[in-house]
Amino acid sequence: MAGKLMHAVQYDCYGGGAAGLKHAEVPIPTPGKDEVLLKLEATSLNPVDWKIQKGMIRPFLPRRFPCIPATDVAGVVQEVGPGVKNFKPGDAVVAMLNHATGGGLAEYAVAKESLTVPRPPELSAAEGAGLPVAGLTAHMALTRSAEVKLDGSGPRKNILITAASGGVGHYAVQLAKLGNTHVTATCGARNVDFVKSLGADEVLDYKTPEGAALKSPSGQKYDAVVHCATGIPWSVFEPNLSAKGKVIDITPGPSAMWTFAVKKLTLSKKQLVPLLLIPKKENLDYLVNLVKGGKLKTVIDSKHPLSRAEEAWAKSIDGHATGKIIVEP
Repeated sequence: MAGKLMHAVQYDCYGGGAAGLKHAEVPIPTPGKDEVLLKLEATSLNPVDWKIQKGMIRPFLPRRFPCIPATDVAGVVQEVGPGVKNFKPGDAVVAMLNHATGGGLAEYAVAKESLTVPRPPELSAAEGAGLPVAGLTAHMALTRSAEVKLDGSGPRKNILITAASGGVGHYAVQLAKLGNTHVTATCGARNVDFVKSLGADEVLDYKTPEGAALKSPSGQKYDAVVHCATGIPWSVFEPNLSAKGKVIDITPGPSAMWTFAVKKLTLSKKQLVPLLLIPKKENLDYLVNLVKGGKLKTVIDSKHPLSRAEEAWAKSIDGHATGKIIVEP
């Protein structure tokens, strides 16, 4: 497909929000070694996408401009590059693109075979596209940091999940309940019933005094907190943690890193753990199979055509989506 053009949405500099996105006709990329070219059917947005545009992650992920953002995609393989063994044209897949290069807000994108998995017919493109960053973050927080065994075989744990109606949160509630857990969750008043429907045992409206204090209605002390919200100081978490409780912060800022260091240095049994996602193909495949088997669902907040990607971008920045925001070419 070399030489052909595709529609893409990109930005030329840091900042600008939704207004900084521009529609362009750009060359369809060519798959390199161990890469596949995908005709995209769905892309999901994550807060990290607009944070990169804003320059918040500039020291770690400097941008080359123009940049086509977004990493979580589902589509059909069009071409395979040299060395690709497991895919052929026509295969339906879910993939996670590289955060350093992006490429998801377009009609075609190139993905590494090492972060591409088959998409079974039971899984729609939109459901599949929701999984990579949000699903893998929830999975890593629970299985690695909180040490929850998702087959239910481990010791019982009390888990708190903040912002439980969002992208990571709604997966975290469902995954936690596959383990031997009691789940307390926080969300806005309008989403209380929704979060209960995901399996949470107790749900707090974060704007009430009890919700702001993160106190379990049944008096549970939390063995782990999957912290998907922002702006909650350590002093609020600490009295609610069990003796060796930990707060797993999925968006660690400077104050979280400072708390992490202090807790380490003082040998505190209560810890703050910054989470940096390490995506793994086998974990993405595991999540896809959970959805296929009806044990996990992607809740879709809204769908937007690529021609109106700015609306999806603005909705993500607003921060009140229930589940995942999807863009479709």
